Amino acid sequence: MTELSALFPDGGNERTLTTRLPPGRLVWPKVAPGDPPAERPVYWLSDTPASAELWSSLLEEHPTSGLWPLLLDPVNSTYADPDRPWVVGEVDPGTVTDIDEYDPAELMRARWNGWVAADSEYDYKDLEPFRRTCPGLAESGELMDAPDALADWLAGMREDERTRIGLVAAARGADTLTVLGWCGPVNSGMKIAAMSAILRGWEDRFGVRVVRVGFDTLDLSVAAPPLTMEHALRVAAEHFVFCPDNIQQGSGTLRRYAEDILHVNQWSFWWD
Repeated sequence: MTELSALFPDGGNERTLTTRLPPGRLVWPKVAPGDPPAERPVYWLSDTPASAELWSSLLEEHPTSGLWPLLLDPVNSTYADPDRPWVVGEVDPGTVTDIDEYDPAELMRARWNGWVAADSEYDYKDLEPFRRTCPGLAESGELMDAPDALADWLAGMREDERTRIGLVAAARGADTLTVLGWCGPVNSGMKIAAMSAILRGWEDRFGVRVVRVGFDTLDLSVAAPPLTMEHALRVAAEHFVFCPDNIQQGSGTLRRYAEDILHVNQWSFWWD
């Protein structure tokens, strides 16, 4: 843990990690010319793609290591630098206290009401059955399996030749996006700490685990997905607030999207 201790504000006091890591390095956030350097590196990154088995072993050790593993994908474009964003540190790290400032229920109301207020003449049929009325947070789901077991399953499904392993000093997966300073949803108008607050709620209510993070994509395992259409519609409404592109540039309507997430143990998001 000697090198990895630099990721912790307290120096990684009494943290242990027994899993053998492949070659890798600590990554510092890229700063603009003239800006002061960061106080510490933000994450550890493997030099080459790593296996889902390694990811699972690291997840199992999270309670003692304090390091949450992530499958990290580069930008998905033939014309873009494959080192973006993870190798070059294209991130803007925050703190856990930033997340504590947000309440998911208030966030949902504010985002929904702000969205529908932007166009008073539109009928919002794509948001039926709720339209202009925010339905509030959905009830908790029923666990189909252990959350970490489903996270292991998704890691195996999402492993490919471009995916590296990252380690972030965070108490839970939801917090990693803020600690990382992930910039994927930068055009969404929602601060990344607010997104982490929403993810915390999903961890608690739906057994969600943060598994894979790309340049502008996010993959979550879901141990307690909606099992009825009524519940799925409420969950879909939360997804609309979190990532409108999933509906507006994907399924097209909230109802079709709700059908897509029924009984499904994976939620994927993409931001334009």
